[in-house]
Amino acid sequence: QVQLVESGGGLVQAGGSLTLSCGASGSIRIINSIGWYRQAPGKQRELVAVIGSGGTTNYADSVKGRFTISEDNAKNTVSMQMNSLKPEDTAVYYCHANVEVEGRFGIRVYWGKGTQVTVSS
Repeated sequence: QVQLVESGGGLVQAGGSLTLSCGASGSIRIINSIGWYRQAPGKQRELVAVIGSGGTTNYADSVKGRFTISEDNAKNTVSMQMNSLKPEDTAVYYCHANVEVEGRFGIRVYWGKGTQVTVSS
């Protein structure tokens, strides 16, 4: 029904920058929120940044001031500019969206397959 496809991961040195993008497609009526989670080896998946209806944003404390999330509503895409990257930012980054689907009631949760971000020291 709804697909989330991430792009933009890769290998970067500490202090460098990357931009992640996620495109949502399918039977979308409304995207209530869309954003990014990450999961490092041996750790739980955690919220990185999310943008909600009206453009409100929420960031993990660990990325505030370094990461910026933005949304293109017309294209159903979300991007996250990641600056001043640290080795502890190394993780698989997953796009996540809460979506109202055409022809169905309620809000459904969708995940992308993830993209690897590796920050070398």
